[in-house]
Amino acid sequence: MTATQIQSPRSGSTVAPKYRRGGSSRGNFEMLAWLFMRLSGVVLVVLIFGHLFVNLLVGEGIHAIDFGFVAGKWADPFWQFWDLAMLWLAMLHGTNGVRTIINDYAEKDSTRFWLKMVLFSAAAVIIILGTLVIFTFNPCPVVDGVQLPGGFCPA
Repeated sequence: MTATQIQSPRSGSTVAPKYRRGGSSRGNFEMLAWLFMRLSGVVLVVLIFGHLFVNLLVGEGIHAIDFGFVAGKWADPFWQFWDLAMLWLAMLHGTNGVRTIINDYAEKDSTRFWLKMVLFSAAAVIIILGTLVIFTFNPCPVVDGVQLPGGFCPA
């Protein structure tokens, strides 16, 4: 019986030359991205479980979550920064994970480039809008000189 050697599915001979990647080195970026994923994952677990504990278990639980609850929570800078850290880390963590998937599965350089541009643009828009919402949130808005009703707003 003779031994048969099976080629790797991603070996150079099975990939058309136009789909081959350049041999450029990325330095330490991939190692730092890998490390970021591990560290941000640990921090996210703490942030998310803290968020769930405060929102669902403390006080009246889920029945207390409404506009007034969020307004009261975001009146405290601690909770603004807590939610901001959760937003930023979750978006950067998820974006880095999808970037890795794009690098693994998109074969053409142009496809990989445009997929990452769409990914980075979407992440930037969500981070910017989320940050603006957290820091410009006004629980007692005034429209045409009249303060909108709310039991938590001073008269």
